Amino acid sequence: MSESLEVNLLLFILSAIVIGIGGTKLSKVADQLADATGLGEAVVGALLLGGITSLAGIITSITAAADAHPQIAVSNALGGIAAQTAFLAIADFFYCRANLEHAAASLPTLVQGALLNALLAIPLLAVTAPNVEFLGIHPASIAIICGYLFGLRIVSQVRDDPMWKPQLTTETLTDENEKSDPDSSVNLPQLWLMLGWLAIVIAGAGYLLAKTGVSLSEQTAISETVVGGLFIAISTALPELVTSVAAVKRGAITLAISAIIGGNSFDVLLLSFSDFAYPEGSIYNAITQSEVFVIGLTILMTSILLLGLLKREKSGIGNIGFETFSILVLYLGGFVILLTWG
Repeated sequence: MSESLEVNLLLFILSAIVIGIGGTKLSKVADQLADATGLGEAVVGALLLGGITSLAGIITSITAAADAHPQIAVSNALGGIAAQTAFLAIADFFYCRANLEHAAASLPTLVQGALLNALLAIPLLAVTAPNVEFLGIHPASIAIICGYLFGLRIVSQVRDDPMWKPQLTTETLTDENEKSDPDSSVNLPQLWLMLGWLAIVIAGAGYLLAKTGVSLSEQTAISETVVGGLFIAISTALPELVTSVAAVKRGAITLAISAIIGGNSFDVLLLSFSDFAYPEGSIYNAITQSEVFVIGLTILMTSILLLGLLKREKSGIGNIGFETFSILVLYLGGFVILLTWG
């Protein structure tokens, strides 16, 4: 965009605000749809809420890749996953009864976390393996899509016919026990219409965010990795922060965790979409050491989250678990390293 630095900065901030406001509406609509359709919060959180809150990031990465800015495309996708994992830790502060991971432990959530780590391993293999591409597309992009679809099938299967269940405690909340919103006057077609409208608004704001982010990188001499991995990634991840905090306050904690982890798994698909849109060959060839660092950091943060879901510590310092504290420290430390490094 050819506007001045001040105009681009203003548009960037306004786009982030629009994304945040749109995210505040999504939690209520998704919670109502989970009850109205009978799909449950874990599935609705992973598919609908996770997918829609990722729309801004999708549009941002695809637009940046198509404009031949691979660092912004890749770092936005990877940085968004790390930011959203940290946001889940922030949401833990708003749930006072117990540690969030203790209260919302479920098999579908654990499967989603394992799926995320598996998907994140694929781009690492693509970067370190010999370069192979067909018509400019790396096989890793196809593997990510197939792995994601297969993982969704497993999530659905373990929800319908679980072979393992977490031990119920006085603080455990399940889909059946979580209270739906008392306002049930909105019918199902209206809910779907509202969901579609919010998706369009968030996607449009994501497109503007990508355009202004590229301009800000050029006008401020800040590297595309830092702009994409920190500023744009945090902005496009705002719906996850807003919806997860709103869901926790509403008591829909399974929805909050599933939306974050499910959205993170969906965000790995951004690498595939960016690879399809990138006009100069495979986008994995453009992945730098900084992006590899973010992948490793995200895998570590997700693994700690899974350990927290398995250990299920009721409370810790400040009524949060060890995983919440560790995730926040790791993300802030990674933020400083990436900002200094980039």
